[in-house]
Amino acid sequence: MRFFISAAAIFFCFHADAQQPSLPIWNTAMNKETKADWLVSNIPQKAGVWKSEDGKDLILYNGLVKRIFRITPNVVCYDYKNMSNDQQLLRSIKAEARLVINGKAYNVGGLYGQKENAYILPEWLDDYKTHPDDFQFMGFSVTDIAPYVHWKAGQWWSSRNALPSGKTLTFTYRSNVAELKNVKLNVNYEIYDGIPLIVKWLSLQNTGTTSFKLNRVVNEILGLVEEESAVVGSPEEMKKQHGIYVETNYAFNNAMRYDISDQTTHWKTDSTYTSQVNYNYQTPCLLEIYPEKAPGIELQPGETFTSVRTHELLMDSYNRERRGLAIRKMYRIVAPWTTENPIFMHLVSKTDDQVYTAIDQCAATGYEALILSFGSHLNMEDSSADNIARWKKLADYAHSKGIKIGGYSLFSSRRIDDENDVIDPKTGKPGGAFFGNAPCFGSKWGLAYRDKIKLFFTQTGFNIWENDGPYPGDVCASTSHPGHKGLDDSQWRQMEIQKELYHWLNERGIYINAPDWYFLDGTHKIAIGYREVNFSLPRENQKILNRQNIYDGLWEKTPSMSWGFVPLTRYQGGGPEAILEPLSEHQKDYQQLMMQYYGAGVQACYRGPRLYDTDMTKEVVIKVINWYKKYRDILNSDIIHLRRADGRDWDGIMHVNPALKTKGLLMLYNPLKEKITRTIILPLYYTGLTQTAVLSKEGKHTQLLKLNRRYAIEFTFTLEPESYTWYTVE
Repeated sequence: MRFFISAAAIFFCFHADAQQPSLPIWNTAMNKETKADWLVSNIPQKAGVWKSEDGKDLILYNGLVKRIFRITPNVVCYDYKNMSNDQQLLRSIKAEARLVINGKAYNVGGLYGQKENAYILPEWLDDYKTHPDDFQFMGFSVTDIAPYVHWKAGQWWSSRNALPSGKTLTFTYRSNVAELKNVKLNVNYEIYDGIPLIVKWLSLQNTGTTSFKLNRVVNEILGLVEEESAVVGSPEEMKKQHGIYVETNYAFNNAMRYDISDQTTHWKTDSTYTSQVNYNYQTPCLLEIYPEKAPGIELQPGETFTSVRTHELLMDSYNRERRGLAIRKMYRIVAPWTTENPIFMHLVSKTDDQVYTAIDQCAATGYEALILSFGSHLNMEDSSADNIARWKKLADYAHSKGIKIGGYSLFSSRRIDDENDVIDPKTGKPGGAFFGNAPCFGSKWGLAYRDKIKLFFTQTGFNIWENDGPYPGDVCASTSHPGHKGLDDSQWRQMEIQKELYHWLNERGIYINAPDWYFLDGTHKIAIGYREVNFSLPRENQKILNRQNIYDGLWEKTPSMSWGFVPLTRYQGGGPEAILEPLSEHQKDYQQLMMQYYGAGVQACYRGPRLYDTDMTKEVVIKVINWYKKYRDILNSDIIHLRRADGRDWDGIMHVNPALKTKGLLMLYNPLKEKITRTIILPLYYTGLTQTAVLSKEGKHTQLLKLNRRYAIEFTFTLEPESYTWYTVE
């Protein structure tokens, strides 16, 4: 039998001696639908925290999202609204979080008594009760958002040079359970300016003298309105709530996409929701956020645990483009380092002289950085004085030419030895990793690898780390690795080691290419998505395939978050028809491949020994780079998908940015062997233009067109056979 404490008793005990920050009183006039579109216009309302007139509620609000917490007799969220479309997301109240400690589950906050779970009315809350075993609310604080990654803007070209602004609301909890008396718990909510986003995470400190097992941390529990009413059907068959999009900084799978890489989102059924339409109560309307295989750690005295960070972005549309634009803007705001986008070359080198030559070619053509590719003679794991001195000399030379320099380093898909490899829990032997065999980041070798990477960058002054195959969530059953205790904590502890390294590098201005979804912990770029053997196909195929990759890879990623690939020399097979060398003999294809990528705002790995072989080839490269730099701001803005490349007709994309003078830039392609003229409807809503648009073909021929009531224009263009063109929109 559960014992409940009355609301009045808890309210009196808490408020008798509590010292809380002074907050403005909520103005009900603010509780109205926001008419301005945050994807096009600036939102004047700043993020803040208010209190209700009776002192029972705290309100997070920024004009786009509103989240209300009742703070007596315990904290519970009962209102979560998208102010752009007036959608209420919550149908029932739940605990604010749940901890499993020493094998037993404890709720954090929450109230009991709701009988009808299809909807919640505020007046019901006064009759609800709390439970003595739950973590109890002790107080709150409000601060400005503090940087999660202490990124320093201005190290690389970036379209955004400011860290996010907003407010953090922190609730402090304690437990009345004797064995939990030394657990201090904070639940944090960040609300940002200009975006319907709330970020939530927990921090938990062991203030006692003995350790305890932290088995699981569920940092978000939401009783959400169902997406559909299905009388029969399983949770897998039914749609999940589209009004909220969730990402955390715990994602890995080498998929180059977040939704497949996600390790934390769990859509569950809710048996307390007895009025749902589904006959067997199988509607997926309960959202819980936690990593399935983590943390499983022994929290030591004085140690603080920080949970995953849950990014909750409210959506107002099913439209794929609009949802993608919202996600892309989220990244621009919360992870502005992902907007950094240097122009780099991928060098395959065998000697130092080849590096010097490549540096000179980069400087001569306007490139900004050089990365020593895989297969080069760079070894960052060699910490000898001679190796450090050698690469410092090359870095100093690059810097003297205005060129930044970096290199490739392999981690996961390799075998070290039985002592340091991941141990398969099924066999007790090395193996069972994502790549078959892989080192454990918590092994002696793994910890030494981390230290060697830090030493190399500290001593040489290198600027870029291209990390191939970082730890992709492997668990390890070893009990002798110093970086983790055993199987239970192996995934979490390895991820902590990796994240610390990414933060360390980012905060020192080092650019990070990593082939997995670690953006929210400081990495800058990931592959756009491709199949490597396709680069053995003829150049004609590669051009269309590359445009398809660009089109498909930029729905949720910004151009700067992605890199493509242009092998200048033979790569995994293929004949002369597949490669660009000699460059002077394939200038047309070389130029178009550059224009396809730079025209999308995507940096490609131009992998080979040189950027040019003749003066004429050099001029082609300079021309493309100068064009890219002239239109760099708009080219690094988000794209609108016009038509996917299929080789049968025209294809194209359009960059948009309402904050710029050049509000749009179209890239149009004709893969056919005959001249074409096409009339299309060009959507200009996200350019911010409302009446007229001036289109200029390649900066010369202009035409004034009037927008229709859908903010679109009818646009006619002509393209020569097997050619491309571009238009600016002002």
